[in-house]
Parts: sequence; structure tokens; C-alpha cells
Amino acid sequence: MTAPDDASKDLARRLTEANEAVFAGLGLDPKHAAVRRSDRPDLGEFQCNGALAAAKQAGRKPQEIAADAAGAWTATDLADKPAVAGPGFLNFAVTAAALSARAQAIADDPRAGAAVVRAPRRVLVDYGGPNVAKPMHVGHLRASIIGESLKRVFRFRGDAVWGDAHFGDWGFQMGLLIVALEDELGDLSDTASVGARLKSLSLDDLEAMYPAAAAKAKADESFRDRARKATAALQAGEEPHRTIWRAMHDVSMAALKREFSALGVDFDLWNGESDADPLIPDMVADLKARGLVEEDQGAQVLRVARAGDKRDLPPLLVVSSEGTAMYGTTDLATILQREREIDPDLYLYVVDQRQGDHFEQVFRAAETAGYAQREQLEHVGFGTMNGPDGKPFKTRAGGVLKLNDLIEMAREKARTRLREAEIGGDFSAAEFEDVAHKVAIAALKFADLMNFRGTSYVFDLDRFISFEGKTGPYLLYAAVRIKSILRKAEEAGVAVAPIAIVAPEERGLALALDGFDAALAQAYDRRAPHFLAEHAFALAQAFSAFYGNCPILQERDEAVRGSRLALAQAALRQLERTLDLLGIAAPERM
Repeated sequence: MTAPDDASKDLARRLTEANEAVFAGLGLDPKHAAVRRSDRPDLGEFQCNGALAAAKQAGRKPQEIAADAAGAWTATDLADKPAVAGPGFLNFAVTAAALSARAQAIADDPRAGAAVVRAPRRVLVDYGGPNVAKPMHVGHLRASIIGESLKRVFRFRGDAVWGDAHFGDWGFQMGLLIVALEDELGDLSDTASVGARLKSLSLDDLEAMYPAAAAKAKADESFRDRARKATAALQAGEEPHRTIWRAMHDVSMAALKREFSALGVDFDLWNGESDADPLIPDMVADLKARGLVEEDQGAQVLRVARAGDKRDLPPLLVVSSEGTAMYGTTDLATILQREREIDPDLYLYVVDQRQGDHFEQVFRAAETAGYAQREQLEHVGFGTMNGPDGKPFKTRAGGVLKLNDLIEMAREKARTRLREAEIGGDFSAAEFEDVAHKVAIAALKFADLMNFRGTSYVFDLDRFISFEGKTGPYLLYAAVRIKSILRKAEEAGVAVAPIAIVAPEERGLALALDGFDAALAQAYDRRAPHFLAEHAFALAQAFSAFYGNCPILQERDEAVRGSRLALAQAALRQLERTLDLLGIAAPERM
């Protein structure tokens, strides 16, 4: 028999614990007794495949092991004796009483059935933010969406979490803009002209200046050299370079904050590479004093290659031949800064997986310098968002699409879809725009998060914004439908009652609710929010089947009506919690 308070644990864990006792009693290694959700629901809701490994260890046939385990099963309040299938699989079906108790525990739990981490860690999530020299484009979308979800997941699981934008604001790109402005003005020593131009500086100016300057640097070596010298002067604190940089930085940051706000992304730290700059001189001097850097063609490098590497890993460039700090320098100094100010147990760098070598260089350098242990530092890489041609997404003209334009495209599509579905005719203009924005952001975020982060995917806004299928808007519609049911129940004075699982669709919904904690644990352990996206979709589908076959407000039996209402209430709480962990907000009505 299992203890009554075991209903706070998910069913797979309870079945595993009971099965471990069975295996131990048979003289078998309990590690083979793990029970998980079945790949064949037609055979059983849960399964254990461990008889095969246990049989090999015991020198017996798997079917014999499975038959012995099934015969020794005593936790019949939790599940009936398991059926043996195939070469020795154990298939379990939980009892209605156990499933009802589990569903009730979830309904009563403010965390919707999620466990709490007992040994919280200090976690720093680095979003690998955009460079402030240029507008935020669709390439930054995935880092923002995945980073925000991971921040929420780790925080919900009980960790102390800091999300840091980590903007690029201290490198060669800034030197390019300074030289471009110098060419426009003709003389940076004319402080009056410089001041007047900086006051009039706009985001449109930066968006026009940067691509022109970048193109010129590729074609004009003297221009490129001037930009490098301007970068060195900026980092050395020379004027008017610092004043120009600050004006450009502030204009760009205002726009970036607008984009992040539209995405529902926020940071605990709005830091950039420049925030680590004060540490760089002493850090470089210390690395030199300890013999960790060496000169290489006029530059200072830290070698990170190790015996046994399967391929060559270049050294980390710490100081360029022009005397400037490089990306690796600021990344290394940022780790040192974070160690002093936050002391994280774990760093998660949410950055395009094509940057893998760069982060391996930085992480090894940090370990060599004694700033952090290698196991503390993780690169959470992700694939690209591609166009129909399978290449990173571009505009029809072949340019990079600005994120603000993408969000507005999604909003316009959402407005069209809402009108086609005749949703929002009685809304105020403000409410209609709020719903359209939520639909648009849900479409963009879920389309990204439903894929494993390491895979690339094809961007298809028409498909993503549909209210049918595996989409964010479909999940919003499911949540809104439950909210409508609960409002009508409240108006009719219908109250919840103890949950009793009887109908197959009630059973399906209860089993879906039970899957939340496992999905959350997988998202946490594997740094992969798609497990939660899968759970949200499965839960919405289970509720749809439940709603279509199990009347709630029309049910005449008061106990059944109250039980089903409680199930609907639990489904909404868990669905909204899951969506929130994905960074998606549901409107009140649609």
C-alpha cells in the first residue's frame, strides 16, 4: 500500500518507487525498476523496460523476470498488477482512485503539481544580447525567447536567477559609427557641432549609418584602420569618443528596451560589455604577471588548446595588435565581474550554437585563470530561424528583417485572423489591440519553443498564427475557453466538488495534468523549453477531448458537475502556468 500523501508525487515516480521495492524483493537491482509514461498507450499508461537489463544481469529470460515482478506487485491501490508484453515489458494502468487523488492534489496545489528544488542554486542566464550599434533583428529573437523561458523555469524550480542582457556595446562596431560620424561632421574637435548632432541623433540615423560604415570598412582598408583606432581611443576613455558613444548607446538602448518589452522579455541586469571595461586593465596585467598570456604577432593571446582535443582550438585573443579589448576579453572580464558581484553556481549562455568555439575558448580561459570551474559554464546553443530556402531568414529584398518589423507583421496577421474568426467585434479598440498583440507574441514564441533549441526551423507566419493545430494561438484559445466556462459557472453558482475520475476523457485529462512536473524537470535538466511546449499542447488537446465528451455546466449530477469543474479549473491553472514559463500571456477573452 502507498501512503495517502504520496499523491503529491507524480504517478511515474510513485510507480517507480513501488516497482523498486518489487525488484529489490526479488533480488534484482532496483535501478532497473524505473517506470515512465508509455510509448504505447494502447498497452498501458506507464511502462517499465528494466526486465531486459535485469535479466541480462541475472542470467535469466526477460519474460521470467517480468512475470515474477508482475506476480510480486502489491501496490494495487496505485495500479493493477502490470501486464507483461513483448520481450518482457511491464505495462501499468493506474487505478481510478489513485488518479483521482493525484488530480485533486494538483487542483489543490498553488504550483499546479510542480515540485520545488530542495537545493537551490545561484544561476546567471546570459541572453547574449544584440549589439547596440545596429537595430535588433530576427536573429536575436531566439536568444530572447529561449533565455527568457529558461530564466522563468529555473526561478520557478526554486533557484535564485539573474537574467543579464549582456549587450554588445564596446567593440569594433562602435568604432565604425564614431568614424562615420566623424566623416559626416568633418571635425570632431568642433564640440558645438558634435553636441548639436548628438542631440538630434535618432535610431533611423544609426540604422542608416551602421550598414554603410560596415560595407565601407570591407572595401576601404584605411577606413577600417581608422575605425580600429577609434575603438582603441573609445576604450582608452578619450573624448569626444566617449561622449559620442554614450549618445549612440542611449538612443539604441531606448529602442532595444521597446523591442524587449513588446516580447515580454525583461532583465535583472541591463549590462553590456562596457560594464566590464573597468576590470580589464588589471585583469590583463594579472594574466601577464602570471604568464598566462603571450605575445603573438603584436597581439596578446591566452592559449586554450589541450592534449586530446579532436580539432585545433585557436588561442583566445585578449588584446589586439591595436591595443583594443576583444569580445573574448570582455567575456572573460564579465565572468570575473559576475564572480565578484553575484558568485553564480551556474552560468547559462543562451547564444547561437555557431558560437560554440568562442565560448569554449572563453570557458577554458576562465578556468585557466581561476575565475570559474569549467562545469559551471554552459553554452546553451540554438539553431537558426530560416526562410523557405533553408537559410537564415531574410526579407524579400535579401536584407535582415528588423525585429520591430517582424512583431508588427505578426500583429497585423493576428488582427486579420481575429476578424476572420469574428473575434473581438464587441471589444474596445484597446482590448482588441491587446488581444492581437498577445496572439502575435504567442505565435512567435510558441513556434520557436516547440522545437528543440538545437534544431533550426522554417519561419512560416501564416501557419504559426493559426487558431488550429500546434500553435500558440490555439493554446490561447484553449485557455480563454476554460476561462469562459469558469465565469459561467460562477454566474450560475456552480461550485467545485472533490475530483472523481470516471469517464475515459476525464482520465486522459488527469493523466495530462500529471505530466507537468516531468516536463518541467526535463526542461530544467536539459535546458530545453520545448518539453513544456509539448506539455502545453498535450494538455490543451486533453482538455478539448474532455470538454467535447464530458458536459460540465449541463451535467445534472451535482457531484459529477463539481468534479468536472474542478478538473477544468486545474487545467486552466496549469496551462496558464506552463504558458507563463514559456513567456506567453493569455487574454481574458477572445
